[in-house]
Amino acid sequence: MKKPLGGSYWKLWTATAISNLGDGVSMVAYPWIASAVTRSPILIATAGFASRLPWLIFTLHAGVLTDRFDRRKLIVSMDFIRGILTVFVGVVVLLNQSSLPSLNELTKISRIATNWPLYLTLILTAFLFGLAEVLRDNSAQTLMPSVVDKENLEKANSRMWSAEALTNSFIGPPLGSLLIGIAIFLPFFFDAISFFIAVALIASLAGSFKPVESDQTREKIDFSAEIKEGFAWLWAHPLLRPMAIILGCLNGLGTMVGAVFILYAQEVLHTTVFIFAILGTGGAIGGILGGVFAPKLSAKLGSGPALLLALLSAPIGNFIIGLTSSWQVVWIVTAFETFLAIVWNTITVSLRQSIIPTHLLGRVNSVYRFFAWGSIPIGMLLGGGLVTVLAHQFSRETSLRTLFFISSFLGLALLCVAAPRLTTSKIEAARG
Repeated sequence: MKKPLGGSYWKLWTATAISNLGDGVSMVAYPWIASAVTRSPILIATAGFASRLPWLIFTLHAGVLTDRFDRRKLIVSMDFIRGILTVFVGVVVLLNQSSLPSLNELTKISRIATNWPLYLTLILTAFLFGLAEVLRDNSAQTLMPSVVDKENLEKANSRMWSAEALTNSFIGPPLGSLLIGIAIFLPFFFDAISFFIAVALIASLAGSFKPVESDQTREKIDFSAEIKEGFAWLWAHPLLRPMAIILGCLNGLGTMVGAVFILYAQEVLHTTVFIFAILGTGGAIGGILGGVFAPKLSAKLGSGPALLLALLSAPIGNFIIGLTSSWQVVWIVTAFETFLAIVWNTITVSLRQSIIPTHLLGRVNSVYRFFAWGSIPIGMLLGGGLVTVLAHQFSRETSLRTLFFISSFLGLALLCVAAPRLTTSKIEAARG
């Protein structure tokens, strides 16, 4: 009989739910602010690139730090920094609000003069925010095995992702659209408050969250040697290595279209701020159901077929989105894709947490995320660049739609490569 998850887990769960509520609010605010500052696909993609670049340049170093220092303190520090940065963005937006166009007019505007002071502020804070996020998220994933027992990891992770989906994608975006409708700066201050509440909850967790004591943890940090140790362990693993690379390709293709999705939503789907927020609830519904049913689906189909089903959903979904002009259809597709994305996360994250040695968990996890997330900024620039190039030959709408078709074709090619490498037998062998 499995032990209960415990009070520390539920504090972590509550902190995650609250901070993700703030993230859900800002999920509406940030893209609409960016699209009000500039209508250039490449500049909007560059803003996303700045926020995700740290996953490419800092992830490996974050893994070393995670294996050296108290993981609870790292999370608290990084969430506090993110709260301060969000307050700063809110203040800057407040001071510039009179120079911005009405948000609901953006569906009819394809060109505006870029507000460079505000744009550069968004770029800088996005990069700093991303640095803090990398260290925070890597610490959070390595924290879970210290909070719950090994046999409860899938259950704990799936419930955590259900909470994230509920607050981040279901409650947060509609609330964000309400707040941004009242005042364009309000979502940022709300998001900052959520960070500070999460800081208080995480700081109150009982127990020790320091890495396992070893001779290495007492020595001066040698980033090169310690990164090499984590890299070598992952690269030698017959399952985690291809899994990380496959996920990296999947994320790159996803963010290729995601980088300019705000323009697609405004100019092709003709969404208002509120409808854009409603679109986010599709991901919430899928995420909640995924959190509840992911372990059951994995058990019924087998881990391998469940992962391949998640991979198949992306190219099918992108092809449908590229064809449609209905936001309702996009909502359904998003719900289905997110459901299967949670299935993927539940299987793969729990697998990593259970098989990676404790003293290497931070570094190996960071190397895995380097491959899996390092492709995201590349995909963003590629997406913005492709739309910019295509727009010289085709209409803006055709250029935006074509991006989804390209992503769909490449996603099918990725599925063919992944199928023989992600089988149930190989996953069970890795679990031992």
